[in-house]
Amino acid sequence: MLLIRAIVRPEKKDEVLAGLSEAGFNAATMVDVVGRGKQKGIKIGGMVYDEIPKILILVVIPDGEKEKVVKVILSTARSRNEGAFGDGKIFVSPVEEAYTISKNALGL
Repeated sequence: MLLIRAIVRPEKKDEVLAGLSEAGFNAATMVDVVGRGKQKGIKIGGMVYDEIPKILILVVIPDGEKEKVVKVILSTARSRNEGAFGDGKIFVSPVEEAYTISKNALGL
């Protein structure tokens, strides 16, 4: 299993989730986050905004589905065809174990 963590623009959340759902990945966790990338925030006039709002989308998938999920996120999260600074980031990590809380997974 793999954990996909996608940090996307807030206005792209619904589009990304719809794309994942259409591809057969309905389960996801969303978290409101703030951060900044390589540009160290946004400078408007004399003000620097270094806490930019984003959405963190978490999806656990089978190993063989990585390319499909990453492709869906890339195509739905980009603000333009070629993308733009601040569109987000995707991280992929292995998941060693997962348990469903509603089931007695450990026989306890």
